[in-house]
Amino acid sequence: MLTALGGLDLEVSTGVETTSVVAVLRGAHPDKPAHAPAVLLRGDMDALPIEELTDEPFKSTNKNMHACGHDLHTAGLVGAVRLLHQHREDLAGDVVFMFQPGEEGHNGASVMINEGVLDAAGPRVIAAFGAHVHMGPSGLVSTKPGTLQAGSNVLHITLHGRGGHGSQPQSATDPVPALAELVTALQNMASRRINTFDPIALSVTQLKAGDAINVIPASATLGATVRTLSQESLDMVRTQSKQLAKGIAEAHGCTAEVDFQVQYPVTVNDEAETAWTLDQVRGLLGEDRVEVSPHPIMPSEDFSFVLHEVPGTYMMLGAKRTDVPEERQGDNHSPFVIFDDTVLGDQAALLSHLALKRLRTEI
Repeated sequence: MLTALGGLDLEVSTGVETTSVVAVLRGAHPDKPAHAPAVLLRGDMDALPIEELTDEPFKSTNKNMHACGHDLHTAGLVGAVRLLHQHREDLAGDVVFMFQPGEEGHNGASVMINEGVLDAAGPRVIAAFGAHVHMGPSGLVSTKPGTLQAGSNVLHITLHGRGGHGSQPQSATDPVPALAELVTALQNMASRRINTFDPIALSVTQLKAGDAINVIPASATLGATVRTLSQESLDMVRTQSKQLAKGIAEAHGCTAEVDFQVQYPVTVNDEAETAWTLDQVRGLLGEDRVEVSPHPIMPSEDFSFVLHEVPGTYMMLGAKRTDVPEERQGDNHSPFVIFDDTVLGDQAALLSHLALKRLRTEI
């Protein structure tokens, strides 16, 4: 990153707790006010522990890959830096470029906020913008005012019983049947106790019980990811999952230990900023390149921490390849995912345009 930004007239700093990079570009418009506003543009950088299985000549060789397109986000943001650097005389304020590590479950945005990224230009930024590639039609920008993406939560439940020999279950308190019942009960809760118009996504993704095949374990554990779209659904699923775990455990003579962690909050786009953003994107790319998302999506995003502090808009940018057969393409987080990197120009133009125009606009 430092090499990519080298040679440009920027104020560059690196993170203390992470490998983050922050660059500030000072606008040079002749009418720039003494206390000029600033906007923030963000691109995440981290990869995933997934072995790449594509046929691309540049595919990863270290059993980790950019399966969520963050390499495109980084490259696109560098493009925006260079575009705006060429047009500093048109900037009526300053631009903060947020190159963020640790989006994939490590609270990188929150760490950078604590280290002052929102105030890197001096005054707090007045707006923030970011975009994420996905398997939509290449070059199509989609977003919506209000809730765009679900919040991410982690549920761990351990049932404690009494271990014993597998041939003598009557002498033990087996937590495994209780855990199996709990898995089903959690799915029923998600479909029967949650408001249909405020849905959640609950997926049990981890089960662990014992090591030896002839030993009844003393404990059994499950892990689940829980996605919610509102505080009400979050409170409901947190309360109900604890009640279910403790009730089922008691019915089987076990005890339950429940750990529910809120990982990322809901991603909420500012209503006014997003209405303005949609108009700007239509003017830049054309009406046929813009879509107002009909509903929120369940994947989570830690840009939500930024939008909790300052108004702004997060967008999805389609990057599906048309020259690769469907059966050879995966979605985000798949070892087969292949993105159309021709959208890099769109991303750089989109972000730089929003920064340039927002610094001249009162919302």
